[in-house]
Amino acid sequence: MTNINDNEDSRPWRRRLSSIAMALTWGSAFRIALFLLLLGAITTAFSYLPIEKILKDFLLWIKQDLGPWGPLVLAVAYVPLTILAVPASILTLGGGYLFGLPVGFVADSIGATIGSTAAFLVGRTIGRSYVISKLKNYPQFQAVAIAIQRSGFKIVLLLRFVPLLPFNMLNYLLSVTPVRVGEYMLASWLGMMPITFAFVYVGTTLKDLSDVTHGWHEVSTTRWVCIALGLVISGKFF
Repeated sequence: MTNINDNEDSRPWRRRLSSIAMALTWGSAFRIALFLLLLGAITTAFSYLPIEKILKDFLLWIKQDLGPWGPLVLAVAYVPLTILAVPASILTLGGGYLFGLPVGFVADSIGATIGSTAAFLVGRTIGRSYVISKLKNYPQFQAVAIAIQRSGFKIVLLLRFVPLLPFNMLNYLLSVTPVRVGEYMLASWLGMMPITFAFVYVGTTLKDLSDVTHGWHEVSTTRWVCIALGLVISGKFF
């Protein structure tokens, strides 16, 4: 009789555990499906849409129609571009061309930070399962994840100072580490300042808006200078 009663008493718990497991399974499946749709949108955008022309027209719209709201709209535009892993260097150059220093730098710096944070949150929520599945392609990043457990702010700051990994890739890889959102935001903001300043400065030297979309290849030297400076800074302070 005792065994029968124990079995009957445990049935509600079993049903509850089964319901929780099913909910988790459906939740994971939903997140993966949603993230795959996001990847499909990225693939379609790169395959069929003239990204550079769209961004050029967007910058032209900011220049001609938005007036004092232009820097704010430029900063907000980083969010969808960064989530979709579209290179936002054209926006950074455009900020320098349109607004100069320091307004362009402030707009681009804030925009890059909120954009990277948005991608980070996507990777930590709906895209987490997919990002974790891709970590096997970056075995060297496992050491980074371990180091972040001890000093998240410092490691993220170092990775931003030395942009050896693509900006968009790093946002998602860092999302599955234990670094706190606040630390990630502050370290990313500070760490991206040197290269953001360099791109904005290059943007101020451009003569025409069409040069913004063609200026990416000319900025490769600036990128390597920033990497070298980042290595010097990281070696000195870390």
